[in-house]
Order: sequence, then C-alpha cells, then structure tokens
Amino acid sequence: NLKRMLSCISSEFMESFVVSARKYRPSVFGHVLGQSHITTTLKNAVQRKHLAQAFLFCGPRGVGKTTCARILAKTINCQQLTADAEPCNVCASCTSFNSGSSMNVYELDAASNNSVEDIRALVEQVRYPPQSGQYKVYIIDEVHMLSNNAFNAFLKTLEEPPSYAIFILATTEKHKIIPTILSRCQIFDFHRIQPQDSVQQLKHIAKQEGIAYEEEALHLISQKADGAMRDALSIFDLVVTFAAGQKLTYQATSMHLHILDHTYYFRLTAACMQGDPSTALLIYDEIRKAGFDGHHFITGLSEHLRNLLVSQNATTLPLLAVAENVKEQYQAQAAQATQDFLFKALQIIQQCDLHYKNSNNQRLHVELALVALAHLQAVPLSTTSEATVPNKPPAPSASTNPKQPGTTAK
Repeated sequence: NLKRMLSCISSEFMESFVVSARKYRPSVFGHVLGQSHITTTLKNAVQRKHLAQAFLFCGPRGVGKTTCARILAKTINCQQLTADAEPCNVCASCTSFNSGSSMNVYELDAASNNSVEDIRALVEQVRYPPQSGQYKVYIIDEVHMLSNNAFNAFLKTLEEPPSYAIFILATTEKHKIIPTILSRCQIFDFHRIQPQDSVQQLKHIAKQEGIAYEEEALHLISQKADGAMRDALSIFDLVVTFAAGQKLTYQATSMHLHILDHTYYFRLTAACMQGDPSTALLIYDEIRKAGFDGHHFITGLSEHLRNLLVSQNATTLPLLAVAENVKEQYQAQAAQATQDFLFKALQIIQQCDLHYKNSNNQRLHVELALVALAHLQAVPLSTTSEATVPNKPPAPSASTNPKQPGTTAK
C-alpha cells in the first residue's frame, strides 16, 4: 500500500509539472520579449482595423512567431479589448481560446501535413463562416515544408479569401517559400532575443519558482541558447533539475552544459602575455583532461580575445554580454594587454581554427599556436606599424641629378 501511495504521488507530481516554455508563454503582446517592432504594428492594425488577409512570421526558432500568431488570433476576436489593444482574457472568446476549445482558430503543422490533400481540406474549411465571433484564423506553422503543388493549391484562397478568414503563416526558412506566396502576405521578420532580455526573463521565472541562482549561471544559459528564448527555458529547466533544489551556480551549470570555465581563458591569456609558454601548455593539458575538445577550446579562446578587445574601449563595452563581475575581470585584463598583442593573437587563433580539422596531429597544432601566443612581442601598435613600413630610397637631390633644367646632355 505504501509503494502504491508513493507511486500515485509521484505520478501526480509528474503530471502537474509543466515546462517553463509552456507555463510562461506570453498571453498578451506586452509580455512578448524583444519583438516590440512587431507587437506594436500588430496592435495598431487591430486598433485601426487594418488587418491584412495574410501574415508571414519568419525568423529563427524560439523567438515568438507561433506565440504572436496565437495572441493575434485571440485579440481580433476578443469581445472586450483593452485600451492598448490587448486581449482581455476574461470574455467568452478569450477563455475558450485559452482552454483550447475555440472553434475560430485552426492550427496546421505543415511539417507533417504538407500534401495537396491537406491544403484542399483546409481550403474546404475556409468556406464556412465562424459560428461566433468575427474572424476565423488559420495558423500554418513551418509553412516552408509545403510541397510546390500544395503551395499552388493554396494560392487562390490566400489571394482572395472570404472577409472573415485570416491566415497566419510561420516559418524559420523564408527563402524556401515561393515568391507568389510572399507577394500575398504581410511579412514580419522576428529578431533573435538579446542576451539581456533573456537573462531578465530567466530572473523573473527563477523568482516566481523560488529558485536561488547566480547571475553568471543565467548569462551562461542565455549564451548557450543563442537568441532563442524557448531554448533558454529548456536549458533552464534541465539545469534546475540537475541542481535538485539547490542553488543554481555557475560551476554546476557549466559542468552540466559541458562549457569551459572562463577562468581557464583568463589564466592562459595571462601566461601568454607574460611570455610563459610552459604554463600555457600545462593549462591546455588541464583542459584536455577535463574532457574538452581542442576545437571547442580554440573557439572559446577566440571569443575570449574578442571580449578583451571590446573591453578596451568604453564605447564598445556594451558588446560584452557577460555578468557584471566577469565584465570587471575582462576590463582588468584588457588594461594589461595592448591592441597589437590582441590583434596578433586573434590572427594566430583564427589560423589555428581554420586548419584544425585538416591537421594530422591536432594537439600539437593547438600547442604550437599557444607557444606562438606566448612569444608575441606586445609592443604598441604605432611602433609596429612604423616598423612594418619598408625603407624607401632617398629622393634624388638637385646636385645628384645628372640632368638639370635648362641643360642638355653631351
């Protein structure tokens, strides 16, 4: 009986868990991150009733295309719009949409329904007006997966739909959509989520869930997600599960995501600036023993040198997407390095990265690059530029010129 009770409790707990990407999916335009240029346009279109017959939302994965499509579908049928054209989420239309029982919204996954028959079935549904509400909205996700015949079967309906039908197409690969479809849609290009916006959202979710965290860990998750908020939330859930109720630390996050700790790069760069190749090689050996690939290390080192370069100028400092305490470390090390050293170091690392895969002895290939870094002469850039100018022969003076003006050669 005890085992049965524990299994029931665990099953109920697992069923009640909802991933953060779904639990914290925005329900109004104002909660959408990093796409203000799109949400503002859509809200103005709803307020002024200038809705197009077809929209095309395109951009990278996990940036809010399907979310904005669903919010737009809910907004245009909302019976009590707010003053800033947001859905009320309390009327009958909004509540039916939120519960997934709305008859005015039809979603189609073109990745698995990409044939002519699927599009013909969709076109057949368009003929019937909505039973309640003003519009019927058809959301077609991953629309680039439709076959050419399916696109052609969709053209006439997309160009001249009934007044109550609105199509919202979403895709990650706009270049695969035929031009005749593009010309019939209003195109909205979604941007990647900026790291600071992603970190702020992760902070909000962590506070809502009562999770203690280190800000460096959230920055690391944001960098790993590469501008995709859905990826950031998936990684966040994974690392929180790994932490098992304890504080979300930078060390645990980097270990679980198999990301090289930035302290290695600071130590190695300091050894190279001091002209100590032995220490640099020993640090690289530590990195290899920790299970990191040489190419992964080279990519991270080039990023570290780039961060040092932008840290030398206050105007380029905002390009550094790291936590504040790490930013201070970059500024401190950047003050000890010259631009000439960083330029030459970046050239060496880029050449190492370029030829890494073709090298027969990849470890030696990286070690030679580190030795070259340790032997760089960190001299001011002006001195180097003057030294590289070739010596020009002195201009001939008037006394040495055999031909003087007004004279003839004998």
